[in-house]
Order: sequence, then structure tokens, then C-alpha cells
Amino acid sequence: MHFVKNLLILAACVLSALPMSASANNASRNQEIAERFAKCDTNQDGKLTRDEAKGCMPRIFSHFDYIDSSKKGYLTVAEIQAVADN
Repeated sequence: MHFVKNLLILAACVLSALPMSASANNASRNQEIAERFAKCDTNQDGKLTRDEAKGCMPRIFSHFDYIDSSKKGYLTVAEIQAVADN
């Protein structure tokens, strides 16, 4: 009986840690995106143009039109993070 109780407690701990781990991964990835975005946003206006993305964020450049669904001609860090989160 004691073994089963310990096993259930261990399983609960492992399962409760899973969402936090995924959340931590998202936070880490979003931080990396923000840092990369800041380096690529050469004029520091908070907007990443296609030209800024071209040499600095090639995957973003490749999917620029998809991410820029409203056709503004630039991306924000929040837009890139939102796509990465999905």
C-alpha cells in the first residue's frame, strides 16, 4: 500500500511538471526571438522589415508574407512570437 501511494505521488509530481516545462521552453524561445529581433531591427524602430529579416532571420524572411497577414510591410516581435507559439 505504501509503495502504491509513493508511486501515485511520484506520478503526480511528474505530470504537474510537464506544463511548466513547456511553458519554460516557450519563455526561453520567446526570449531568444526578442534578442534576435533586437539585433536584426537595425534602425531600432520595433519593426522588422523584409530587408532587415533577409540577412538576419532567414526563416522569418522565408515566411514573411504568412506572418505579415495584414500586409503592413513589417513584423513585430509579438507577431513572430505568436507564430512560434502555435
